[in-house]
Amino acid sequence: MPPLLNRRGPPVAEILPSRDTLALVIRLWRDWLRPHSRTLALVIGFIVLVAASTGLYPVLIKAAFEAFSNRFGTGAPIKINLGFTRWFIDRREAIVYGPVFVVLITSIKGFSLYALTLLTNRVVTRIEADMQSALYAHLIDADLAQLGRESAAALTQRFTTDFTYIKEALTRLSTVFLREIATITALVVAMLLIDPALTLVAACVVPFVARPIARIGKKLRRNSTSTQEQIGQMAGLVSESLAGARVAKSYGLEGYLKEKARASFDAVRRLKMKSANARARLDPLLEVGGGLAVAAVLAIIGWRILDGRSTVGDFAGFVTALIIAAQPVRALGNLNAILQEAAAALKRYFAVVDERPEIRDRPGAVPLVAGPGEVRFEDVRFHYAAGGVPAVDGVSLDVPAGKTTAIVGRSGSGKSTLLSLLPRMYDVQSGRVLVDGQDVRDVTLASLRASIALVTQEVVIFDDTVARNIGFGRADATRDEIEAAARAAAAHEFICALPDGYDTRLGPGGATLSGGQRQRVSLARAFLKNAPILLLDEATSALDAEAETQVQAAIRTLMRGRTTLVIAHRFSTVRDADVIVVLDAGRVVEIGTHAALGRNGGLYARLQRLQLIGELEPDLTPVQAAGE
Repeated sequence: MPPLLNRRGPPVAEILPSRDTLALVIRLWRDWLRPHSRTLALVIGFIVLVAASTGLYPVLIKAAFEAFSNRFGTGAPIKINLGFTRWFIDRREAIVYGPVFVVLITSIKGFSLYALTLLTNRVVTRIEADMQSALYAHLIDADLAQLGRESAAALTQRFTTDFTYIKEALTRLSTVFLREIATITALVVAMLLIDPALTLVAACVVPFVARPIARIGKKLRRNSTSTQEQIGQMAGLVSESLAGARVAKSYGLEGYLKEKARASFDAVRRLKMKSANARARLDPLLEVGGGLAVAAVLAIIGWRILDGRSTVGDFAGFVTALIIAAQPVRALGNLNAILQEAAAALKRYFAVVDERPEIRDRPGAVPLVAGPGEVRFEDVRFHYAAGGVPAVDGVSLDVPAGKTTAIVGRSGSGKSTLLSLLPRMYDVQSGRVLVDGQDVRDVTLASLRASIALVTQEVVIFDDTVARNIGFGRADATRDEIEAAARAAAAHEFICALPDGYDTRLGPGGATLSGGQRQRVSLARAFLKNAPILLLDEATSALDAEAETQVQAAIRTLMRGRTTLVIAHRFSTVRDADVIVVLDAGRVVEIGTHAALGRNGGLYARLQRLQLIGELEPDLTPVQAAGE
């Protein structure tokens, strides 16, 4: 199919937005803009007022020049040609009322611009906050596998850098795109009324400028995508290196990290320079294009004035309209660059929110029927990557209700993975996980996870009060219940010593507490939840001996009467377990009590001997439980 313009001009496909961009704009309208249609209608109303008042400027200029012309006698009426109409105005009235009309028009335009800005900011900030809330809600509900594909810092960057582009584009769409389109339309109407032929001459410049602008826009979009991804990687690098500052200093890695960061910063700089250089070409293109249009108009209208077919008023009015139109045309040219960058950010945004979590309630899922808390793994298999080495390989295991089952093995043997399958942090690829005879995939996630309390070595403390952090264990808990849970976790005494007691804010990550104190707050949360099934994943491995003793006492209290699955590396916990399961390469290789396994001379006994030889403390566990 031949292009709609001649071969020297750009095909329509190069000027108009791509299908991809149009799809993003349509979705943005459908999902986020349409709910604000009433406010947007007001915005459009004020845009029309701004455009109409701007379009009247050239007409007033033409009338003023005609009024001041010496061609007419003092009392002669002024004949103003506007397209196919002619107006006759008394010269004195034109001179007297002209300034009044100017004040009226500028006042209307000024008020409309102010109202337009206020309404636009209200809508844009509301949409930005709603989109950020939706993205955050999606990430909170997302699978661990999805969250693990990007660093926390890179995901956080989505809420800052990406939304900077989106917010800028939303603001410009109303305050620039719609306003300037309406303004240009009004000015074109004014130019057509003044001189249709000259309007067509000026329009001939548009195709020669449109193609390079379109190409620059496409380049900016590609470059923006790369820039946003590189900024995410840079944020991840900075976050990772600052979090690991202790290790970096211990191993003398400062130089390595500085060089790595410098390379990342420089990569971002180069990408930003490419975008800046591309945008820098827009203004010269628009300037030259505007100059060509004005030069053509000057040449033709000058010749027509000499020939007596045009007046100085025609010249003044038309050139005024053309000069006023230059600013909105330039704004639209620059807007294309902003829209292309925003399109890249929107594409990334929708790519995240469109990814449905695989771990969700099945159709027809029912609440878990409360029972004694018996857990069974039936020929369970799971691997993290398709075709990869199985992390859990054919595990069959019965966990008696109300008993403690310890899971031990080498690092990477699949211990933490096995525990993660019970609350459906991941789903098995084959086999079944049962709670009181119910497949965990057939019950609702909310009821399943309400039955399970989890305590890990990586304690999560939120930047909130102590009471709120404990209260997350059960939303409807009273202050008395929160304090009772803290007492059971041996945390009440140190909490009361804090500046505001239970109302003390703990700061990001609980930075105001020691490791043992954070762990006891986490245990208090588990006490408050009072779930029948308890999962302990190396809950004391990061603590010193004194803190470990305090936490262990609280853990023993928490374990009473509950079905407990524990990954531990302290001898007392393993020794006291009702059943010990030994994993190796994702398979169960031994099951028994501490005494029986020690006599068998298998993997458990070998690991026990290795650790007892390597450790000075006499009461350490036989197994170093680490990793996945």
